Amino acid sequence: MTPLSLVGARMPSHTIAALSDASNGLRRFSRLPRIGKALCPVYSRASSSWSRNDVAQQRRLSLALRHYQPCSIRPASLFSTSTTRRLKLENGESGSETRTEQNSTASTPSKLASTLKSTLKLDKPRHEQIYNIPNLLTFSRLVATPVVGYLIIHNQHLYAFSLFAYAAISDLLDGWIARRWNLQTVVGSVVDPMADKFLMTTLVTCLAVNGSLPMPLFVLILGRDVSLAASAIYYRYASLPAPKTMARYWDFSLPSAEVHPTNISKFNTFLQLSLLGTLLCTNLLHDPSATSSAAGGILTSIQELLGGEGGVQTMIQGISAIVASTTIYSGLEYTWSKKAVVILGGDEALKRKQGFRGRMIMASGFGSFIALAVYLWYNGRTEEDVKKAVEKK
Repeated sequence: MTPLSLVGARMPSHTIAALSDASNGLRRFSRLPRIGKALCPVYSRASSSWSRNDVAQQRRLSLALRHYQPCSIRPASLFSTSTTRRLKLENGESGSETRTEQNSTASTPSKLASTLKSTLKLDKPRHEQIYNIPNLLTFSRLVATPVVGYLIIHNQHLYAFSLFAYAAISDLLDGWIARRWNLQTVVGSVVDPMADKFLMTTLVTCLAVNGSLPMPLFVLILGRDVSLAASAIYYRYASLPAPKTMARYWDFSLPSAEVHPTNISKFNTFLQLSLLGTLLCTNLLHDPSATSSAAGGILTSIQELLGGEGGVQTMIQGISAIVASTTIYSGLEYTWSKKAVVILGGDEALKRKQGFRGRMIMASGFGSFIALAVYLWYNGRTEEDVKKAVEKK
């Protein structure tokens, strides 16, 4: 007989069952691999002697367990169900962390697979269909602009006016077609305003060279555009985030400043185009091929309604004075308005400093052109007075 059976002869049956359970648990615990960390104390019914006041004894054991620090070992899959129940950790967060790590470990392969799939997926680059009617009209206007300038300088006013009329009509038509049939493209949004500005600059320069546009007004119109371009170059460089390289400077996908044209500037552009169109029409009266055409009679009748050649010159001088006033006012508005150019970024002190410098560049540049225009106008008036004095004599 074993010692356990001998003890069992003197003990009740339920005590023997408790001892057998404890011995089985210890035997299973001995099969576990040894770990360098200290194990939590395991208490079972076999660790205390049997007595009738077992309730008070279990209370003392629970009080004693409070003095032990939480165990750092984590239940592994080798533990049986009964042993795992006995080795429950006092800190409930450690068990939740273990489950979280196991879940993250289990989901790691799926995350890696999805990441690799998204990384290796090669999306086809989207190409815009730029060969459409609005873009063709815009490019044709861009090509026709130098031809218009050449014809104006060589006094071919009928052909120059015809190409100018085509450019004006195509400017209205390409925008309407693009909006009507949803044919807007990035290339069109860039080339269209560039073609308009190129046409304006070419007409102003060639009409000034031809003598149709007064030189002081030419200086004002061209000086405003040049001053705006110089200040825009500074705004772009100053507000561009570091590193300031040429590649990043011309990369317009990195916005650094926003330009908001003023209402007077838009109205001034309309008046300038009206003046240029009027000058081209008056030049037709001095072109024999235009006066001898079918539209020659209409032009002559319009000139007579305006008071003859003197009336036409008075009308042009009035429009030129209005254009000069709006050009000066619109240019100077960019020097004091802080809303015309908005610099992006979070440093308000730096933005105020950059905005002040940009406005000063605009003021100094445009102020110089205004002074030059006043000088040319004064000399022109002086020469006219001299000619009149000579004619009277």
